[in-house]
Amino acid sequence: MANRPPRPRKRLGQHFLIDPNQLRKIVSLADIQPSDSVCEIGPGGGALTGLLCQAAKKVLALEVDPRMVVFLKTNLAGYTNLEVQEQDALRYSFGDLPEPTIVVANLPYNISTPILFRLLEAKSTVVRMVLTIQLEVAKRLVAKPSTKEYGVLSVMVQHLADVTFGFKVSRKCFRPVPDVESGVVRLDICQDCQKQPEDLAHFQQIVRAAFGQRRKTLMNGFRAAGIPNDCLQQVQQDTGISLTRRAETLSIQEFRNLSRALPSI
Repeated sequence: MANRPPRPRKRLGQHFLIDPNQLRKIVSLADIQPSDSVCEIGPGGGALTGLLCQAAKKVLALEVDPRMVVFLKTNLAGYTNLEVQEQDALRYSFGDLPEPTIVVANLPYNISTPILFRLLEAKSTVVRMVLTIQLEVAKRLVAKPSTKEYGVLSVMVQHLADVTFGFKVSRKCFRPVPDVESGVVRLDICQDCQKQPEDLAHFQQIVRAAFGQRRKTLMNGFRAAGIPNDCLQQVQQDTGISLTRRAETLSIQEFRNLSRALPSI
């Protein structure tokens, strides 16, 4: 690109990934085919956008900063398969994306989790995501049972997607340099997860109740959420899951089994 992009704005959490090796690794991890549609969230100065345009059939870039929108439309005008829209990812309707779409994003640290869940809600259109996020959050997304990172976020995300850790990204690869390290994760949306919104809401209720008193047993957590003791005893018998265990020891499938057996809270 011939011109420099506008200066990043701190209030928007803008930290632009500029290392070409890391950018190429992201495109490779996304496994983009020439027939694919890609949605990039927060393209910033467009360093990754150009690579995505070279790999995909169509790229939709969503950028909240109007200065960057003007810059991208001018500087990347040569890519006829690129559409740049001034959009806030916290409000954009990802369900309207063409099916299927691969999402690639370098997410602002302060809003990465809400955007992630908005994308997961659009599982009918989003087939895969490759996200650059704070390393601490990345570790929680891929955490396994019986580890300190394993919690509500781990269970909810792994219930809906197969999550793999791609690679760590040094803070020195960004401009301006952030205060924390980053990690890249890939999420492939599960085809066999609970599809109904009410099922997902119920699943989330059960998971939150289970982790509500993390150092206590599942029995105590569910009792505190208002589930009667006789019901819990029956669920324990029906599922074969001992409720004397703690939430962080349960697998995703065990949480699914409990969700099916327990009543709404």
